[in-house]
Amino acid sequence: MRKFAWMLLASLPCLAWGQQNPWTPEDIIHTVYVDNAEFSKDGSELVWSQRKGLKEEDKFVSQLYLARLGEDSPKPVQLTRGKSSESNAVFAADGQSLYFLSTREKGKSLWKLNLGGGEPEEVHKFENGIGSLQRLGSTELLFVAGEGKTLYDITHEKDNTNIVEDTLHWNPRRLYAFNLKDKKIRRITENRYRIGGYAVSENGNYLVYTEITSPDYGTDGNPKPNYVLLDLQTGSSQTLFRELQEPGGFVFTRSGSGFYFSATSSSDPQWNGAGIRELYFYDLAAGTYTKVPLGWENGLGGAYYLNGDDVIAQLANGPLRKVRYYQKRGTAWAGMDFEWGNRKEHSAVLAFSEASGRILYRHSTASQLPEYYLATVRIGRKGVTLEGTQTLTSLNDKLKKKPIAKSEIIYWKGANDEEVNGILYYPKGYEAGKQYPLVLSIHGGPTGVDQDQWSERWSTYPQILTDKGAFVLKPNYHGSGNHSQAFIESIKNGNYYSLEQIDIYNGIMHLNSLGLIDMDKLGTMGWSNGAILTTWMTLKYPDMFKVAAPGAGDINWTSDYGTCRFGVTFDQSYFGGAPWDDTNGKHYNEWYIKYSPIFEIEKIKTPTIIFHGSEDRAVPRDQGWEYYRGLQQVGQAPVKFLWFPGQPHGLQKITHQLRKMKEEIAWIDTYLFGTAKAENEAFKKDSPLASLLKLQEQMAADGLLGTSVDGELYPAMVSLGKDSIAIGAHEVTLAQYHAYTGESFDRLQANRPVTGLSAEKISGYLLWLSTQTGDTYRLPNAKEAERLHKKARSAYKNQNNLNQWAGYALTALDVPGLRQKMEGLKASLIHDGGSHPMVKLAEGAEVFDLGGNVAEYYMDGEALKAYDYSAYDFVDPMDPETHPEAGHTGFRVVREQ
Repeated sequence: MRKFAWMLLASLPCLAWGQQNPWTPEDIIHTVYVDNAEFSKDGSELVWSQRKGLKEEDKFVSQLYLARLGEDSPKPVQLTRGKSSESNAVFAADGQSLYFLSTREKGKSLWKLNLGGGEPEEVHKFENGIGSLQRLGSTELLFVAGEGKTLYDITHEKDNTNIVEDTLHWNPRRLYAFNLKDKKIRRITENRYRIGGYAVSENGNYLVYTEITSPDYGTDGNPKPNYVLLDLQTGSSQTLFRELQEPGGFVFTRSGSGFYFSATSSSDPQWNGAGIRELYFYDLAAGTYTKVPLGWENGLGGAYYLNGDDVIAQLANGPLRKVRYYQKRGTAWAGMDFEWGNRKEHSAVLAFSEASGRILYRHSTASQLPEYYLATVRIGRKGVTLEGTQTLTSLNDKLKKKPIAKSEIIYWKGANDEEVNGILYYPKGYEAGKQYPLVLSIHGGPTGVDQDQWSERWSTYPQILTDKGAFVLKPNYHGSGNHSQAFIESIKNGNYYSLEQIDIYNGIMHLNSLGLIDMDKLGTMGWSNGAILTTWMTLKYPDMFKVAAPGAGDINWTSDYGTCRFGVTFDQSYFGGAPWDDTNGKHYNEWYIKYSPIFEIEKIKTPTIIFHGSEDRAVPRDQGWEYYRGLQQVGQAPVKFLWFPGQPHGLQKITHQLRKMKEEIAWIDTYLFGTAKAENEAFKKDSPLASLLKLQEQMAADGLLGTSVDGELYPAMVSLGKDSIAIGAHEVTLAQYHAYTGESFDRLQANRPVTGLSAEKISGYLLWLSTQTGDTYRLPNAKEAERLHKKARSAYKNQNNLNQWAGYALTALDVPGLRQKMEGLKASLIHDGGSHPMVKLAEGAEVFDLGGNVAEYYMDGEALKAYDYSAYDFVDPMDPETHPEAGHTGFRVVREQ
């Protein structure tokens, strides 16, 4: 009977390892994406970058990857590693090597990597810097750099004075060509000011570039840049596009007939006001440009790619995506839709090769992590199809196993009775008819947009909030980008705040009318303009929100005008003038006062946590100080202010991103969910005291390890999560085992692991334990034992094993001598269970004595085998195998849940 029971227990299926597998801040910030993808000239290779976090260096770096494309599935190869960040990769003309820029050597060198193998080599060091690489012909690379330091620069560089603006000594940045063969440099342009962006024709005949003519341009948008077309054969040049707003994105056709570019359409081009981007074509022979008739009110919504004289355009489509193909027929264009199948409106083009017809695109939704695909574009008479679709690379596989919130695009009536939209994320485990908390996660810009695509990051993380049982709404309020020009410009000239306030409030009311949300549990958060609107909502609805978490947001527009790096253009556009302009009979612009929350801050009652980077020039840190000081002085609600040293508008350091998220989550837990636990700040969770307290929790009243139920002693168990398994906090002890046998035992050794048992005796104990409790107990199976053994090896340095007894870094060479010394040892090396630090298996799940004390049995099919280490075993860093003696092997139980 016992043999049959043993086989029955051993054959039970292995349930999922781990607990509910919630999302963590680390999961969010270390999600990997494909960026900066480029095909080689013939389309046979693809290079891209992936970001990686370096914990010790506290930074993220971009590393290069390559795939060779053929009939077989692509096999990505990592090209660069280490602590530097690589960018601006350019294929050599023959496709055999790759040139790129790097942060190594202070970012002043050009690097080359032979794609046949080997390490990157430094090609040349540029003392005046190097940036914006492009290939010119087969033997040269174009780049942007300065001319070097003048005597004035050298004379005045001896201290750390920061000259904010100096128009008299604003030295030019020009275009140069570097010859890859003889390593000589020649100047291409003679511009007086600074080149901002450029493009060169494939045949090397023409160059078009943007010349920024003032250090003030980023602030006030004036004077307007020069847009210069340069004939590289004759040296002649002409200035173009004076009547257009911010033309850019120049891309020459392969034939050299002309180039495409985009420009903004807005009602206030003098201030570079927000609007839509429209597509144009410049005909070199005719010397004129034509607007491409997109037939789409919202204009462009992303990068565009050329196929001969035709163009693949990504269009602005609100919360969705849209890609169209425009065939150039003489001076006209005919548009055709892409046929994406079930990936329609959720696919973004990342790269295209004219030579091979291949396209790289990303597909994702707000509930699906990105996938990256290669396909061949086929142009039909009525539409564009994709053939031979292949997966480029599979990223974030561990994250795909986590629970992901359901999401959908929702629509409601906002300001002016116009339709607005947003992305709604549902709580994990949502039950119809039940009301849940709601957190607003408001995008920045204001011309940002939230689309139905994966967008978890340190500033917005619906997966974590939905884990906690909340709805998350990302509203696309009036002024959001990717919509029509009228929608984008609707909040200009004194409407800033007023329309968005109605949009967001109506969105909340819409969800309430559907019976989805608990109106007593609302929170709001956002970064930049999302913080600005978060503050405004708590000001206008003082009793609505239980928590607010604004980051890098304005509170005083009168000071923003002068301190923001683009304050003049932004504020002139949205507030209809400068602060000192007389409006409505007043000697100042009243909108700057009316829309500055600092002047009404006494109304805010919401517990607020504020974040800011110390080097933020988009929304300077002092806005955060004003915000904090106002709330602190008014005293209507709790307030906390964190600013991050050395950080710009977007946080860059790993530690700062994590600190922001964890502080924010704790604040939301406290004031919205009410789940925050008061913590003893003097108590370290992984301290010896913590282990002792945990051990005490797992003791019966008489000091025996385990749980006492109706006079019987059972093992203490640790749950690894809902719908998973529970595992023994310790190996089964003498006292626990003899509760089954009824035999007497040495009370002084009651809490020591029982060892040396046969398979039959272990089977008997498991059957008794299952019968007594009504639960199913078993030994770990092979897969579980493999994972436990891996944990044991990672934790062995703090556990009871031979390495610990040696008192030094024991090596395999010394083990025989040490064992010889132990031959006369009469005392046992095995300790009571729980005598060493706990080992974390999963979030909230820790066990004792993994990595030492006694080895443990598991079932491999019908065979009894051992894993882990005993006090007598050497943990060999070079050998994962273990061969414990039976007399030093016990067992840890698993309970099915």
